[in-house]
Amino acid sequence: MGVRDENIGIIAGGGQFPLLFAKAARDAGRRVVVVAFRGETEQGLAALADAVCWVKLGQLGKLTSFFHNEGVGETVFLGTITKTRIFRDVMPDFKALTLWNKIDRKQDDAILRAIAKSLEGEGIKVLESTLFLQHLLFPQGVLTKKKPNREQWQDIEFGWRNAKAIGELDIGQCIVVRDCSVLAVEAIDGTDATILRGGKLAGEKAVVVKVRKPDQDFRFDLPAIGPKTIDNMISVKASVLAVEAGQSLLFDREKMLQMANEAGIVVVGLREDKNGRLKYD
Repeated sequence: MGVRDENIGIIAGGGQFPLLFAKAARDAGRRVVVVAFRGETEQGLAALADAVCWVKLGQLGKLTSFFHNEGVGETVFLGTITKTRIFRDVMPDFKALTLWNKIDRKQDDAILRAIAKSLEGEGIKVLESTLFLQHLLFPQGVLTKKKPNREQWQDIEFGWRNAKAIGELDIGQCIVVRDCSVLAVEAIDGTDATILRGGKLAGEKAVVVKVRKPDQDFRFDLPAIGPKTIDNMISVKASVLAVEAGQSLLFDREKMLQMANEAGIVVVGLREDKNGRLKYD
């Protein structure tokens, strides 16, 4: 089958993002072709797809062949992949193994960029993950009833600088601080585990900062926030969630903010001005 303009591929990890995208794409008149990962992708996504192929992590050749057979010339990367699985149950085919051996740094951006380059070499363009869903980008401003106090603002600024530094190294996007001390840095275990680790060390009043990496590619791995984030913060009595506005995704906003307000947690979206100062108004 030749490439058809109405086709759009979804390389779908876990969570609700692939489902929201599939619905929006269909509403926009696109034919949705999904590559789903066993043990990661929500089963319900299959009902929203015009065609679906279930693969194991590492089956790049099968993914590419499926898209070619379905006439897919454009695709997006959406959803989460449990990164720790890379050490235990990835089953790379020849195409994936060849690509893997060419990657010097086995880190998020390097891996995803290499896969994207491989797909584009096959005539499959990788688009930004926010296509059709710009309204999900995290807004600027204080979203909760409570605003940051002076001490919390100091922790936010401190955490922001450090979060950008670990992002520069492609380590992670989230950091947990208290009293201008770093308690936890996101690594391969992800944001939720980072909040729990840092919050436990803080005892209470932890400040969570989540940012976009300085060279983050909007085509994949955007930071995401939702009710589960707040639930984890509540469990460790954290006090503030500061997120880079316009560079992160916000899911289930109404539910998330209700949870935050009931727990007295501050949620704020921030940007840097041209002088590098943080602004939320």
